[in-house]
Amino acid sequence: MPRTILPVLLLLLLASAALAQGSRTVEGCNIRRGTLCANMNLNGVDLSGANLANSQFSRSDLSGANLSRTNFDDANLTNADLRNADLSHASLLKTNARGANLSGAKLNGARATGAKFQNADLTGAELNEASLSGADFTNARLGRAQLQRAELQRANFRAASLKGASLAGADLQGANFTSAILTDADLSGANLDQAIFSRALTAGCIGCP
Repeated sequence: MPRTILPVLLLLLLASAALAQGSRTVEGCNIRRGTLCANMNLNGVDLSGANLANSQFSRSDLSGANLSRTNFDDANLTNADLRNADLSHASLLKTNARGANLSGAKLNGARATGAKFQNADLTGAELNEASLSGADFTNARLGRAQLQRAELQRANFRAASLKGASLAGADLQGANFTSAILTDADLSGANLDQAIFSRALTAGCIGCP
């Protein structure tokens, strides 16, 4: 075989491999950045470490999925089912998760600065040491959620339910708890500088002002 043909064949093989990797399909969903996977059944799927920034997963079933270290920056997860999903150390910067079901999900160490969790269900979710500054939890359900040592500066918990939740050691500087339910919550050791607790229900809350 002429030596000049070998580099051409090598390039073709590399291009073919890259194309195959970029077009990976799981249950009809094309796994890549900016993909459209709305209304998909991806229950229990393993997408750990995938780059899914700017993607659309609204109303999709991702319950029990392995999404650890997955990049969901600027993704649309509205009304998605993420029950018991593993999102530990995932990136969710400015992700839209309005109305999503994240009950029992693991988001320990996740980066979700500026994420939107309005009306989401995070009952029993684990968000320990997560970066959630500026995140919006308006009307969200966070009963028994674990947010220990989480970064929650300027987070919005307006009218959210945090009954029995643990925010021990969290940075809550400037956080807004207006009309929130903090009954039996634990805020011991938390930074509450400039935090707002107007009309909040704090019966049995440890560390609440």
